[in-house]
Amino acid sequence: MKYERLYPVHVRAVVNTLLSIFKEGYLADKAIQYTLKSNPKAGAKDRAFIAESTYNMVRWWRMYWFLLGKEEKHTEEAIWELFGVYWFEKGNQLPDWVEFKNIKSDKIVGRKAEVNNSIAIRESIPDWLFELGCMELGEEKWGEEIAAMNGESTVYIRANTIKTSMMELLQELKNKEIGANVFKPVDNCISITDRQNLFGLDIFKKGYFEMQDAGSQMIGEFLRVEPGMRVVDACAGAGGKTLQLAAKMQNKGRIISMDVEDWKLQELKRRTRRAGVGIVETKLIDGTKTIKRLANTADRLLLDVPCSGLGVLKRNPDAKWKLDISFINRIKKTQEEILQSYPRMLKKGGLMVYATCSILPSENHKQVEKFLSNNPEFELLEEQQLYPSQKVYDGFYMALIRKND
Repeated sequence: MKYERLYPVHVRAVVNTLLSIFKEGYLADKAIQYTLKSNPKAGAKDRAFIAESTYNMVRWWRMYWFLLGKEEKHTEEAIWELFGVYWFEKGNQLPDWVEFKNIKSDKIVGRKAEVNNSIAIRESIPDWLFELGCMELGEEKWGEEIAAMNGESTVYIRANTIKTSMMELLQELKNKEIGANVFKPVDNCISITDRQNLFGLDIFKKGYFEMQDAGSQMIGEFLRVEPGMRVVDACAGAGGKTLQLAAKMQNKGRIISMDVEDWKLQELKRRTRRAGVGIVETKLIDGTKTIKRLANTADRLLLDVPCSGLGVLKRNPDAKWKLDISFINRIKKTQEEILQSYPRMLKKGGLMVYATCSILPSENHKQVEKFLSNNPEFELLEEQQLYPSQKVYDGFYMALIRKND
């Protein structure tokens, strides 16, 4: 969207949101939601300006500081200047405001010519992350994926076939003048072409659809569930994939949705009620006994494990500034521990999917490879790595594994 004029109140909203993200540590989406709720009189275009500007500045944070030529500071004065760089770099004229008085446009132009000297600066990621990606994927491939993740994300929804059909949902969206298209590679998946508040729609509140990325929906399909099965979603979180599995099972059978955090399971319960799902049992994981009690009971097991999130930076651009190598090392250890313990819940002859939203081989194929070498009764049937450079997906990995008789 093209914005022709700046208004101080809207720029101030962007600056305050950025301070809450970088100084106070709030997640970008939550910080933006709070800002928009705090400005209820803002029109649709103004709200879009605040959200879009904030996300763009978070995405290109390092590059804008380089163009400004100053050390990063989390102060109101510094962020106002950074906004000025952002606005000018997008091809706009800076207004004669006191907040922009120290910005030298010729200096920005000069530094812009130097950006390509460093891939890490050009693609706006920390040095340590650039080095890690190069080590795991090679510089050319990593550069390609980081560039893809700096683009805008597509919004996908999943038609909840317990309450409606995809074609009926498309008609409902059309009636509301919301641009939507069938995403053919995935069952019941729809791409949204208009940026709107979908959560406010009556058809969302009635449970006709869920927000779910296309790659995430592919993971649910990969598990090959059928009506009447007993399925364990062992790292369920707030339950996006649980709800998808319930729909694919036609609300017949049993799904045990587990997590180590109770508040996520409470959110899942709320979502199941809205979706009309009646086959889900939530279970808090409070130790190894929880897993042992379910040994050899699952026809299907989903392990959508905690991960670095380095496949979904397009949707969560602030993550690259909040991650560090020690966290990634810890999360890989958690993945190993889950693979060592949780598969015991699977029956002989059953199938499980190990999945992440990462593109690092050390979190994906190498974890599966290590698991299979230590557990010969399991067999890899199929694996798939989705890359952001494919344009239509974020970065997801999934491995379909069978427990042999």
